[in-house]
Amino acid sequence: MTSFQNSGRVDDLLGWAAGLLTDSDTARLDAEVLLCHILQKDRSFLFTWPEHELNEQQLSDFRLLVAQRQKGTPVAYLTGERDFWTLKLSVSPATLIPRPDTELLVEQALAKELPENATVADLGTGTGAIALALASEQRQWTVVGADKFGDAVKLAEQNARRNNIKNVSFYQGNWCKALPDDNYHMIVSNPPYICCDDEHLSQGDVRFEPETALASGIDGLDDIRTIIQQAITRLQNGGWLLLEHGYHQAKAIQQLMRQAGFCRISTIQDLSGHDRVTQGQYSF
Repeated sequence: MTSFQNSGRVDDLLGWAAGLLTDSDTARLDAEVLLCHILQKDRSFLFTWPEHELNEQQLSDFRLLVAQRQKGTPVAYLTGERDFWTLKLSVSPATLIPRPDTELLVEQALAKELPENATVADLGTGTGAIALALASEQRQWTVVGADKFGDAVKLAEQNARRNNIKNVSFYQGNWCKALPDDNYHMIVSNPPYICCDDEHLSQGDVRFEPETALASGIDGLDDIRTIIQQAITRLQNGGWLLLEHGYHQAKAIQQLMRQAGFCRISTIQDLSGHDRVTQGQYSF
């Protein structure tokens, strides 16, 4: 293989980087995304112009990014952005990196028969990914995102401006206590749901993400319990609550929802066949 030192060609650099990133399950894709970031081009450029030569500054910057990725730093933190739904979002180590699995939550929320001018809240909004995806698809909705951390709120507001989405606003505070109103047609959340002693918290990209956005008590359900209890005070009669969760938590969450007075409770599986989103309707 042509060494990095001897070639600045796109094809040689991709082969070199992929060969180094052996700890990643997506080594080739990681290399492509990092190189696109350096070149400020899309991936089609890499395939169309494999013979393109990087300049010395680009070579140096690419080598630095590859070295950081070798140490485990997530690609999204290296590039400072992540695609989610139809949006391009800025990300930072202050928030969880949006993941494709969470698009199932967006799909289920959009499938609900809500009024044209529905009010919708996203709890633990982080980058604003869910709130912004919903607001971008339903421009007549009023969407609110809430997060405990000020840095997350600022990042979500930045992403709203970046994507020119104006029917959304963000507030700082803990779960429903941050919401400015009491009558929501739907509340959605991708809260922390990993057990606090889960070994995966010290593995892979997760090592670099804020644990406060991942872990929630000994069974991973502490925040979900809080959200369910608070949601019944903020939902309109017939309002919906949708929660993303771990593959083994559906039965427990269904029980918590039943105890709180929800009906029409169901769980939806992701493309891998894992339980991923549990939803229920609240009537009083």
